[in-house]
Amino acid sequence: MPPQVSTDETDELFTVAADYLRKRLTPELSQPKVAIICGSGLGGLVDTIEETDKVEFSYEEIPGFVSSTVPGHAGKLAFGLLGKNKMPTVLMVGRFHFYEGYNLKQITFPIRIFKLLGVETLIVTGAAGSLREEFETGDIGVLSDHISIPGFCGVNPLSGPNLPAFGPRFTALSDTYDYELRVKAFKAAQKLNFTPGSIKESIYCFAGGPTYETRAEARFLKSTGGDVVGMSTVPEIIVAKHCGIKILGLILVTNKVVEKKPKSADPMNYQQMMNYQDQEPVNHEEVIALGVSKAKDMKNLVKTIIELI
Repeated sequence: MPPQVSTDETDELFTVAADYLRKRLTPELSQPKVAIICGSGLGGLVDTIEETDKVEFSYEEIPGFVSSTVPGHAGKLAFGLLGKNKMPTVLMVGRFHFYEGYNLKQITFPIRIFKLLGVETLIVTGAAGSLREEFETGDIGVLSDHISIPGFCGVNPLSGPNLPAFGPRFTALSDTYDYELRVKAFKAAQKLNFTPGSIKESIYCFAGGPTYETRAEARFLKSTGGDVVGMSTVPEIIVAKHCGIKILGLILVTNKVVEKKPKSADPMNYQQMMNYQDQEPVNHEEVIALGVSKAKDMKNLVKTIIELI
């Protein structure tokens, strides 16, 4: 059993967790250079690392980690060598979410551990809904920016006392998404002969969940310039930026967001009532299913990007 430690965010807590992992790994695996967060339905990314070298830990056994409770999230860390260049890599097979009842410091706790272990590059994957006609289901968005709706209300993983051992009190986010990594993502897609236009730069809107957006909320997010919307990703990215880790965000578009105004009940709006064609509501099982069906594409893309690093 791992030692019982406080859930308060302290340098000591991070050190305890990092030491727990380091002592149970070979020297090579204990110093991963790349971390990958596997989003909904994308746990198959763990198959990118070589089975003979793989070492796994359930979240429950790692000091300070909470449990992943969402279907499609296995809840484990996997360490191994990835790609032709045998890159030492750690994968979060399943992430934590705000809507599970965790605070943002619990959600982002693993990022601090990755930094202590030596991670230099974070690849964050996830599923999201499309706010744009040109973003089809199955497309992959390469994040160039984000909009944090909870952040507007002061809900930020960097709130509270700063941790100067990791980064500054005030962290600039204007250059969050590493340009060279984004270039490599497009080069990798080209190398894999992805359909032209199926990988696009995108702006991610972070909403707290667990409800999907109302129609009015979807139209509002679209008006802000957002391309896709999801319930994760941004908290981890903010903390990674605070830690000085290079970041690449890859988002699988799993559904079209419902934004059409509902059918009018006003008899004076007879024409709209008669001609109305509604949109199907979002279904989480379908989101997971599409993630699984497209896991091979995402897996090959991530593997090829790492081979270009």
